Amino acid sequence: MKALVFTTAYPNNVWPNDSVHVRQRVSQFAALDECSVKVVAPVPYFPPLKISQKWLFSQVARQEIIDGIEVYHPKYLMTPKVGMALYGLQMFLCALSTVRRVKRSFDFDLISAHTAYPEGLAGVLLGAYFNKPVVVSARGSDINLLQTFPLIRQLLRFTLNKADSVIAVSDALKRSMIGLGILDSKISVIPNGVDVKKFRSFPKEEARNILGLGSQKLILSVGTLTANKGFDLLVKAVRAFRVDHPNDNVQLAIIGEGDCRKSLETLVASLGLGAHVRLVGAVPHERLYIWYSAADVFCLASEREGWPNVLMEALACGIPVIATPVGGIPEIIVSEEIGLLTERQELKIAAAIRQAFDKQWRREKIVQYVRAHTWERAALDMRNVFESTLACGKKRPAHGSPRYSHKVKTGSTTSSFLELPCHDPIERPNLTGICEQPRDK
Repeated sequence: MKALVFTTAYPNNVWPNDSVHVRQRVSQFAALDECSVKVVAPVPYFPPLKISQKWLFSQVARQEIIDGIEVYHPKYLMTPKVGMALYGLQMFLCALSTVRRVKRSFDFDLISAHTAYPEGLAGVLLGAYFNKPVVVSARGSDINLLQTFPLIRQLLRFTLNKADSVIAVSDALKRSMIGLGILDSKISVIPNGVDVKKFRSFPKEEARNILGLGSQKLILSVGTLTANKGFDLLVKAVRAFRVDHPNDNVQLAIIGEGDCRKSLETLVASLGLGAHVRLVGAVPHERLYIWYSAADVFCLASEREGWPNVLMEALACGIPVIATPVGGIPEIIVSEEIGLLTERQELKIAAAIRQAFDKQWRREKIVQYVRAHTWERAALDMRNVFESTLACGKKRPAHGSPRYSHKVKTGSTTSSFLELPCHDPIERPNLTGICEQPRDK
Protein backbone atom coordinates (compact mmCIF):
# COMPACT_ATOMS: atom_id res chain seq x y z
CA MET A 1 0.00 0.00 0.00
CA LYS A 2 1.34 3.39 -1.01
CA ALA A 3 0.08 6.42 0.90
CA LEU A 4 0.73 10.07 0.15
CA VAL A 5 0.57 12.04 3.40
CA PHE A 6 -0.46 15.67 2.96
CA THR A 7 -0.03 17.93 5.97
CA THR A 8 1.55 21.14 7.23
CA ALA A 9 1.89 19.53 10.67
CA TYR A 10 5.25 17.91 10.06
CA PRO A 11 8.82 18.55 11.22
CA ASN A 12 11.40 20.07 8.90
CA ASN A 13 15.04 21.12 8.92
CA VAL A 14 14.19 24.46 10.59
CA TRP A 15 11.67 23.19 13.17
CA PRO A 16 12.65 19.54 13.80
CA ASN A 17 10.46 19.25 16.92
CA ASP A 18 7.21 20.43 15.32
CA SER A 19 4.21 18.09 15.23
CA VAL A 20 6.14 15.06 16.39
CA HIS A 21 2.86 13.20 16.92
CA VAL A 22 2.10 13.22 13.17
CA ARG A 23 5.67 12.23 12.37
CA GLN A 24 5.46 9.26 14.73
CA ARG A 25 2.14 8.09 13.35
CA VAL A 26 3.42 8.30 9.79
CA SER A 27 6.80 6.68 10.45
CA GLN A 28 5.18 3.78 12.33
CA PHE A 29 2.77 3.24 9.43
CA ALA A 30 5.68 3.25 6.97
CA ALA A 31 7.40 0.58 9.09
CA LEU A 32 4.50 -1.87 8.60
CA ASP A 33 4.87 -4.66 6.07
CA GLU A 34 4.03 -3.66 2.49
CA CYS A 35 3.35 -0.04 3.47
CA SER A 36 5.25 2.89 2.00
CA VAL A 37 4.83 6.63 2.38
CA LYS A 38 5.89 9.91 0.93
CA VAL A 39 5.01 13.20 2.60
CA VAL A 40 4.05 16.51 1.08
CA ALA A 41 4.26 19.10 3.84
CA PRO A 42 3.63 22.62 2.47
CA VAL A 43 5.05 25.67 4.23
CA PRO A 44 3.99 29.31 3.81
CA TYR A 45 5.92 31.41 1.34
CA PHE A 46 7.95 34.21 2.86
CA PRO A 47 10.83 36.12 1.25
CA PRO A 48 14.33 35.53 2.67
CA LEU A 49 14.33 38.90 4.41
CA LYS A 50 15.00 39.07 8.14
CA ILE A 51 12.12 41.42 8.86
CA SER A 52 10.38 38.97 11.20
CA GLN A 53 10.71 35.43 12.46
CA LYS A 54 8.62 34.33 9.49
CA TRP A 55 11.68 34.67 7.29
CA LEU A 56 12.66 31.23 8.59
CA PHE A 57 9.98 29.75 6.31
CA SER A 58 12.29 30.64 3.42
CA GLN A 59 14.98 28.42 4.95
CA VAL A 60 12.89 25.24 4.90
CA ALA A 61 14.36 22.74 2.47
CA ARG A 62 12.39 21.95 -0.66
CA GLN A 63 13.03 18.25 -0.12
CA GLU A 64 14.54 16.21 2.72
CA ILE A 65 14.64 12.74 4.25
CA ILE A 66 13.11 12.26 7.71
CA ASP A 67 13.07 8.79 9.31
CA GLY A 68 13.92 7.36 5.89
CA ILE A 69 10.82 9.00 4.33
CA GLU A 70 10.99 11.51 1.49
CA VAL A 71 9.39 14.79 2.54
CA TYR A 72 8.58 17.62 0.13
CA HIS A 73 7.92 21.22 1.18
CA PRO A 74 6.18 23.20 -1.58
CA LYS A 75 5.49 26.86 -0.74
CA TYR A 76 1.93 28.19 -0.60
CA LEU A 77 0.55 31.69 -0.22
CA MET A 78 -0.84 32.53 3.20
CA THR A 79 -2.06 35.92 4.35
CA PRO A 80 -2.33 35.79 8.16
CA LYS A 81 -5.81 36.54 9.51
CA VAL A 82 -6.98 37.53 6.01
CA GLY A 83 -8.39 35.20 3.41
CA MET A 84 -8.48 32.12 5.66
CA ALA A 85 -11.26 30.72 3.51
CA LEU A 86 -8.83 30.58 0.58
CA TYR A 87 -6.05 28.68 2.37
CA GLY A 88 -7.24 25.26 1.26
CA LEU A 89 -7.52 26.26 -2.39
CA GLN A 90 -4.19 28.08 -2.32
CA MET A 91 -2.51 25.08 -0.74
CA PHE A 92 -3.97 22.77 -3.39
CA LEU A 93 -2.84 24.97 -6.29
CA CYS A 94 0.67 25.53 -4.93
CA ALA A 95 1.23 21.85 -4.10
CA LEU A 96 -0.26 20.43 -7.29
CA SER A 97 2.94 20.42 -9.37
CA THR A 98 4.86 18.78 -6.50
CA VAL A 99 2.28 16.02 -6.12
CA ARG A 100 2.25 15.42 -9.86
CA ARG A 101 6.03 15.07 -9.81
CA VAL A 102 5.88 12.67 -6.85
CA LYS A 103 3.24 10.58 -8.57
CA ARG A 104 5.49 9.86 -11.55
CA SER A 105 7.72 7.64 -9.42
CA PHE A 106 5.32 6.90 -6.58
CA ASP A 107 1.85 6.05 -7.85
CA PHE A 108 0.15 6.36 -4.48
CA ASP A 109 -3.03 4.43 -3.71
CA LEU A 110 -4.61 7.09 -1.53
CA ILE A 111 -4.08 10.48 0.09
CA SER A 112 -3.96 10.84 3.85
CA ALA A 113 -4.55 14.47 4.86
CA HIS A 114 -3.79 15.47 8.42
CA THR A 115 -5.99 18.21 9.90
CA ALA A 116 -9.39 18.87 8.41
CA TYR A 117 -8.70 22.41 7.25
CA PRO A 118 -6.97 23.66 5.22
CA GLU A 119 -5.00 20.46 4.51
CA GLY A 120 -8.15 18.34 4.36
CA LEU A 121 -9.74 20.57 1.75
CA ALA A 122 -6.54 20.61 -0.30
CA GLY A 123 -6.36 16.83 0.06
CA VAL A 124 -9.93 16.37 -1.19
CA LEU A 125 -9.19 18.56 -4.21
CA LEU A 126 -6.02 16.58 -4.90
CA GLY A 127 -8.01 13.37 -4.60
CA ALA A 128 -10.48 14.67 -7.16
CA TYR A 129 -7.70 15.71 -9.53
CA PHE A 130 -5.81 12.41 -9.35
CA ASN A 131 -8.91 10.25 -8.88
CA LYS A 132 -7.62 8.83 -5.60
CA PRO A 133 -9.52 8.15 -2.37
CA VAL A 134 -8.85 10.54 0.50
CA VAL A 135 -8.70 9.91 4.25
CA VAL A 136 -8.89 13.07 6.37
CA SER A 137 -7.58 12.99 9.95
CA ALA A 138 -8.94 15.61 12.35
CA ARG A 139 -6.81 16.44 15.35
CA GLY A 140 -8.67 18.94 17.55
CA SER A 141 -8.55 22.68 16.95
CA ASP A 142 -9.15 22.14 13.24
CA ILE A 143 -12.69 21.11 14.27
CA ASN A 144 -13.28 22.60 17.71
CA LEU A 145 -12.00 26.08 16.92
CA LEU A 146 -12.38 26.56 13.18
CA GLN A 147 -16.03 25.53 13.08
CA THR A 148 -16.83 28.69 15.06
CA PHE A 149 -16.12 30.69 11.86
CA PRO A 150 -19.29 30.43 9.69
CA LEU A 151 -17.57 30.19 6.30
CA ILE A 152 -14.86 27.82 7.51
CA ARG A 153 -17.58 25.69 9.09
CA GLN A 154 -19.11 25.24 5.65
CA LEU A 155 -15.72 24.33 4.18
CA LEU A 156 -15.21 21.79 6.96
CA ARG A 157 -18.56 20.19 6.21
CA PHE A 158 -17.73 20.07 2.50
CA THR A 159 -14.29 18.55 3.16
CA LEU A 160 -15.43 15.90 5.62
CA ASN A 161 -18.44 14.91 3.53
CA LYS A 162 -16.33 14.59 0.37
CA ALA A 163 -13.57 12.61 2.11
CA ASP A 164 -13.85 8.86 1.60
CA SER A 165 -13.03 8.19 5.26
CA VAL A 166 -12.42 10.34 8.32
CA ILE A 167 -10.23 9.68 11.36
CA ALA A 168 -10.71 11.39 14.73
CA VAL A 169 -8.22 11.21 17.59
CA SER A 170 -10.98 11.00 20.22
CA ASP A 171 -14.65 10.13 20.65
CA ALA A 172 -15.29 13.75 21.66
CA LEU A 173 -13.90 14.94 18.34
CA LYS A 174 -16.00 12.36 16.50
CA ARG A 175 -19.13 13.74 18.22
CA SER A 176 -18.16 17.25 17.13
CA MET A 177 -17.90 16.09 13.52
CA ILE A 178 -21.24 14.30 13.72
CA GLY A 179 -22.61 17.65 14.91
CA LEU A 180 -21.37 19.10 11.62
CA GLY A 181 -23.54 16.59 9.77
CA ILE A 182 -20.87 13.98 9.02
CA LEU A 183 -22.00 10.35 8.93
CA ASP A 184 -21.11 8.41 12.07
CA SER A 185 -20.28 5.36 9.93
CA LYS A 186 -17.47 7.05 8.00
CA ILE A 187 -15.58 8.25 11.13
CA SER A 188 -13.04 6.00 12.84
CA VAL A 189 -11.49 6.91 16.21
CA ILE A 190 -7.74 6.30 16.42
CA PRO A 191 -6.17 7.97 19.45
CA ASN A 192 -2.59 9.15 19.40
CA GLY A 193 0.00 6.82 20.84
CA VAL A 194 3.18 7.37 22.80
CA ASP A 195 6.75 6.25 22.23
CA VAL A 196 7.36 4.15 25.35
CA LYS A 197 11.04 3.77 24.44
CA LYS A 198 11.61 7.51 24.35
CA PHE A 199 9.29 8.36 27.25
CA ARG A 200 10.19 6.07 30.09
CA SER A 201 10.43 6.14 33.85
CA PHE A 202 13.75 7.53 35.04
CA PRO A 203 14.95 7.86 38.66
CA LYS A 204 13.61 11.15 40.03
CA GLU A 205 16.68 12.14 42.01
CA GLU A 206 18.97 11.44 39.06
CA ALA A 207 16.72 13.49 36.79
CA ARG A 208 16.75 16.38 39.25
CA ASN A 209 20.52 16.26 39.53
CA ILE A 210 20.84 16.42 35.74
CA LEU A 211 18.55 19.47 35.63
CA GLY A 212 20.07 21.16 38.65
CA LEU A 213 16.82 21.14 40.60
CA GLY A 214 16.49 21.16 44.36
CA SER A 215 14.12 19.29 46.64
CA GLN A 216 11.05 21.48 46.03
CA LYS A 217 7.77 20.00 44.81
CA LEU A 218 7.82 20.33 41.03
CA ILE A 219 4.73 20.98 38.89
CA LEU A 220 5.44 20.58 35.18
CA SER A 221 3.54 21.77 32.11
CA VAL A 222 4.56 21.45 28.46
CA GLY A 223 3.13 23.04 25.34
CA THR A 224 3.12 25.96 22.95
CA LEU A 225 2.65 29.19 24.89
CA THR A 226 -0.82 30.13 23.66
CA ALA A 227 -3.89 31.38 25.49
CA ASN A 228 -5.69 28.09 24.87
CA LYS A 229 -3.21 26.13 27.02
CA GLY A 230 -4.06 28.12 30.16
CA PHE A 231 -0.54 28.66 31.45
CA ASP A 232 -1.72 31.92 33.05
CA LEU A 233 -4.21 29.90 35.07
CA LEU A 234 -1.43 27.59 36.25
CA VAL A 235 0.63 30.59 37.37
CA LYS A 236 -2.35 31.99 39.27
CA ALA A 237 -3.02 28.54 40.73
CA VAL A 238 0.53 28.49 42.10
CA ARG A 239 -0.14 31.86 43.75
CA ALA A 240 -3.36 30.50 45.27
CA PHE A 241 -1.50 27.40 46.45
CA ARG A 242 1.20 29.55 48.05
CA VAL A 243 -1.42 31.62 49.90
CA ASP A 244 -2.99 28.51 51.45
CA HIS A 245 0.30 26.63 51.96
CA PRO A 246 3.04 29.25 52.48
CA ASN A 247 5.44 26.74 54.01
CA ASP A 248 5.36 24.39 51.02
CA ASN A 249 8.33 24.86 48.70
CA VAL A 250 6.76 24.47 45.24
CA GLN A 251 7.87 25.39 41.73
CA LEU A 252 6.04 25.43 38.40
CA ALA A 253 8.21 24.74 35.33
CA ILE A 254 6.68 25.58 31.94
CA ILE A 255 8.39 24.14 28.86
CA GLY A 256 7.68 25.66 25.47
CA GLU A 257 7.75 28.84 23.42
CA GLY A 258 5.01 30.91 21.87
CA ASP A 259 3.24 34.22 21.53
CA CYS A 260 2.26 34.39 25.20
CA ARG A 261 5.77 34.27 26.63
CA LYS A 262 6.07 38.01 27.30
CA SER A 263 2.64 38.22 28.91
CA LEU A 264 3.49 35.23 31.12
CA GLU A 265 6.77 36.84 32.17
CA THR A 266 4.85 40.00 33.08
CA LEU A 267 2.27 37.99 35.05
CA VAL A 268 4.93 36.07 37.00
CA ALA A 269 6.71 39.31 37.90
CA SER A 270 3.49 41.11 38.91
CA LEU A 271 2.54 38.25 41.25
CA GLY A 272 6.00 38.10 42.79
CA LEU A 273 6.44 34.47 41.76
CA GLY A 274 9.90 34.69 40.23
CA ALA A 275 11.23 32.12 42.69
CA HIS A 276 8.32 29.73 42.09
CA VAL A 277 7.62 29.85 38.35
CA ARG A 278 10.22 29.07 35.70
CA LEU A 279 9.72 29.57 31.97
CA VAL A 280 12.16 26.98 30.68
CA GLY A 281 11.72 27.63 26.96
CA ALA A 282 12.01 24.97 24.28
CA VAL A 283 13.51 21.58 25.17
CA PRO A 284 14.53 18.95 22.58
CA HIS A 285 11.86 16.28 22.36
CA GLU A 286 14.33 13.50 23.16
CA ARG A 287 15.20 15.16 26.50
CA LEU A 288 11.67 15.79 27.72
CA TYR A 289 11.57 12.47 29.58
CA ILE A 290 14.13 13.86 32.05
CA TRP A 291 11.82 16.78 32.91
CA TYR A 292 8.79 14.49 33.19
CA SER A 293 10.70 12.12 35.47
CA ALA A 294 11.84 14.99 37.70
CA ALA A 295 8.28 16.24 38.27
CA ASP A 296 5.87 15.37 41.06
CA VAL A 297 2.80 16.13 38.95
CA PHE A 298 2.02 17.26 35.40
CA CYS A 299 -0.67 19.93 34.77
CA LEU A 300 -2.56 20.95 31.65
CA ALA A 301 -5.23 23.68 31.88
CA SER A 302 -6.36 23.76 28.24
CA GLU A 303 -9.60 25.27 27.01
CA ARG A 304 -9.69 22.99 23.94
CA GLU A 305 -7.89 19.77 23.09
CA GLY A 306 -8.07 16.81 20.75
CA TRP A 307 -5.85 14.13 22.27
CA PRO A 308 -2.94 15.92 23.99
CA ASN A 309 0.24 13.91 23.62
CA VAL A 310 1.92 15.64 26.55
CA LEU A 311 -0.43 13.80 28.91
CA MET A 312 0.52 10.47 27.38
CA GLU A 313 4.21 11.34 27.58
CA ALA A 314 3.95 12.28 31.26
CA LEU A 315 2.05 9.10 32.08
CA ALA A 316 4.60 7.00 30.18
CA CYS A 317 7.22 8.41 32.55
CA GLY A 318 5.09 7.39 35.53
CA ILE A 319 3.98 10.93 36.42
CA PRO A 320 0.37 11.57 37.55
CA VAL A 321 -1.47 14.29 35.67
CA ILE A 322 -3.98 17.03 36.43
CA ALA A 323 -6.02 18.33 33.49
CA THR A 324 -9.24 20.03 32.51
CA PRO A 325 -12.03 17.75 31.21
CA VAL A 326 -12.08 19.05 27.62
CA GLY A 327 -11.89 17.24 24.28
CA GLY A 328 -10.38 13.78 24.55
CA ILE A 329 -8.79 14.34 27.98
CA PRO A 330 -11.53 12.42 29.90
CA GLU A 331 -10.79 9.52 27.53
CA ILE A 332 -7.17 9.57 28.72
CA ILE A 333 -7.66 10.16 32.44
CA VAL A 334 -10.10 7.33 33.00
CA SER A 335 -9.17 6.66 36.62
CA GLU A 336 -7.91 8.56 39.66
CA GLU A 337 -5.13 5.98 39.77
CA ILE A 338 -3.42 7.87 36.94
CA GLY A 339 -4.61 11.46 37.32
CA LEU A 340 -7.21 14.03 38.32
CA LEU A 341 -9.71 16.08 36.35
CA THR A 342 -10.39 19.63 37.50
CA GLU A 343 -12.43 22.65 36.50
CA ARG A 344 -10.61 25.34 34.53
CA GLN A 345 -10.39 27.75 37.44
CA GLU A 346 -7.30 28.72 39.44
CA LEU A 347 -8.66 27.80 42.91
CA LYS A 348 -9.87 24.42 41.64
CA ILE A 349 -6.50 23.75 40.02
CA ALA A 350 -4.71 24.72 43.24
CA ALA A 351 -6.92 22.30 45.19
CA ALA A 352 -6.15 19.52 42.69
CA ILE A 353 -2.43 20.18 43.08
CA ARG A 354 -2.76 19.84 46.85
CA GLN A 355 -4.69 16.58 46.39
CA ALA A 356 -2.02 15.26 44.02
CA PHE A 357 0.79 16.11 46.43
CA ASP A 358 -1.01 14.30 49.27
CA LYS A 359 -1.92 11.21 47.26
CA GLN A 360 0.24 8.08 47.17
CA TRP A 361 0.67 7.31 43.48
CA ARG A 362 1.73 3.93 42.11
CA ARG A 363 3.99 4.91 39.25
CA GLU A 364 4.27 1.39 37.91
CA LYS A 365 0.48 1.31 37.57
CA ILE A 366 0.56 4.55 35.59
CA VAL A 367 3.23 3.23 33.23
CA GLN A 368 1.35 -0.04 32.76
CA TYR A 369 -1.78 1.84 31.70
CA VAL A 370 0.04 3.77 28.97
CA ARG A 371 1.71 0.72 27.45
CA ALA A 372 -1.60 -0.19 25.82
CA HIS A 373 -1.45 3.06 23.81
CA THR A 374 1.51 2.71 21.47
CA TRP A 375 2.18 4.26 18.07
CA GLU A 376 2.44 0.75 16.65
CA ARG A 377 -1.17 0.12 17.61
CA ALA A 378 -2.25 3.44 16.10
CA ALA A 379 -0.42 2.59 12.86
CA LEU A 380 -2.15 -0.80 12.61
CA ASP A 381 -5.55 0.82 13.11
CA MET A 382 -4.71 3.44 10.48
CA ARG A 383 -3.72 0.74 8.00
CA ASN A 384 -7.05 -1.01 8.57
CA VAL A 385 -8.93 2.21 7.78
CA PHE A 386 -6.84 2.65 4.63
CA GLU A 387 -7.48 -0.94 3.53
CA SER A 388 -11.21 -0.52 4.08
CA THR A 389 -11.21 2.77 2.15
CA LEU A 390 -9.39 1.21 -0.78
CA ALA A 391 -11.68 -1.83 -0.79
CA CYS A 392 -14.74 0.40 -0.86
CA GLY A 393 -13.23 2.53 -3.60
CA LYS A 394 -12.64 -0.51 -5.81
CA LYS A 395 -16.15 -1.88 -5.28
CA ARG A 396 -18.31 1.24 -5.03
CA PRO A 397 -21.87 0.57 -6.19
CA ALA A 398 -23.48 2.82 -8.73
CA HIS A 399 -25.64 5.68 -7.47
CA GLY A 400 -28.92 4.30 -6.19
CA SER A 401 -27.54 0.82 -5.60
CA PRO A 402 -27.77 -0.59 -2.10
CA ARG A 403 -24.74 -0.14 0.10
CA TYR A 404 -22.79 -3.09 1.40
CA SER A 405 -20.29 -3.60 4.19
CA HIS A 406 -16.67 -4.65 4.14
CA LYS A 407 -14.97 -6.50 6.99
CA VAL A 408 -11.57 -5.34 8.15
CA LYS A 409 -9.41 -6.21 11.11
CA THR A 410 -9.62 -3.78 14.02
CA GLY A 411 -6.53 -4.94 15.85
CA SER A 412 -3.50 -7.16 15.66
CA THR A 413 -5.56 -10.31 16.15
CA THR A 414 -7.20 -12.00 13.21
CA SER A 415 -10.40 -12.68 15.13
CA SER A 416 -11.41 -9.05 15.66
CA PHE A 417 -13.42 -7.51 12.84
CA LEU A 418 -15.40 -4.33 12.28
CA GLU A 419 -18.25 -3.90 9.84
CA LEU A 420 -17.58 -0.69 7.89
CA PRO A 421 -20.15 0.58 5.40
CA CYS A 422 -18.94 1.58 1.98
CA HIS A 423 -20.36 4.90 0.89
CA ASP A 424 -21.59 6.00 -2.49
CA PRO A 425 -18.85 7.60 -4.56
CA ILE A 426 -18.35 11.26 -3.83
CA GLU A 427 -19.26 13.76 -6.48
CA ARG A 428 -16.00 14.97 -7.92
CA PRO A 429 -15.90 18.76 -8.30
CA ASN A 430 -15.33 20.16 -11.76
CA LEU A 431 -11.80 21.55 -11.73
CA THR A 432 -11.92 23.03 -15.22
CA GLY A 433 -10.58 26.53 -15.05
CA ILE A 434 -8.85 25.87 -11.74
CA CYS A 435 -6.39 23.27 -12.94
CA GLU A 436 -5.19 23.79 -16.45
CA GLN A 437 -3.06 20.66 -16.50
CA PRO A 438 -4.71 17.46 -17.82
CA ARG A 439 -5.80 14.95 -15.23
CA ASP A 440 -3.23 12.25 -14.50
CA LYS A 441 -4.51 8.81 -15.39
